[in-house]
Amino acid sequence: MWLNDELVTDIKLDQYRQALVSACPNYIVIDGLFNESKLDELTHILQQPGDWQTQQHTYSALYADHTQWQRASQAQRFVQRDVWNNDTDSANLAQEFLCFLRSDAFMSLLSSLFQVQLTDINVAEPEINTNYFRLANTDFIGQHADDSPGREVCMLLYLNKDWSHKAGGELSFIGQQECQPISITPTYNRCVLFNPSSPGSEHWVEKLHIDHAHHYRYNVTSWYWRE
Repeated sequence: MWLNDELVTDIKLDQYRQALVSACPNYIVIDGLFNESKLDELTHILQQPGDWQTQQHTYSALYADHTQWQRASQAQRFVQRDVWNNDTDSANLAQEFLCFLRSDAFMSLLSSLFQVQLTDINVAEPEINTNYFRLANTDFIGQHADDSPGREVCMLLYLNKDWSHKAGGELSFIGQQECQPISITPTYNRCVLFNPSSPGSEHWVEKLHIDHAHHYRYNVTSWYWRE
């Protein structure tokens, strides 16, 4: 129901595997991977203004509280964004999608792509590793690595209708040292999958341009661990 079956055939999966191993970092971009009509319903839910709260990370304290944030220098602050926080009945579809992204079926697909066995069996709170986020032009995500021990796959899915390249908000990988960073525009139903321990996988998000001050950049982020 959630996946676009035309993009998960054996032929397509083999193409994705080949692209992964030849890229630096090991990443692929798949446009249209998910059922767009379902994502349209989902996007409407996420646009409700009261369902979000601010999340801030420093390099020394994830989930920094107000005191920790105020004491941190600007150089130590690397994430400020909103995280989705809604447990009401109206958000059933949004919760359903998060559950699908942690389902055995979807993790089996990722395991096949990355040729590693993924599981939540050793993850204390798997549900906190999959959620919706949004960025305003006052927010930021600085350069960082997602290479926690055992973490094998990161997934980013963008939910931005009619996104203009002039708006900013690109995902940037550091890539190979002798080359320009890799820049990926967060267009609607674009899925980025990457191995966070592969060379060149450190990344950041370009700030939204000031003339898009009334826009948000929406995405789902999900992390997966090997068995």
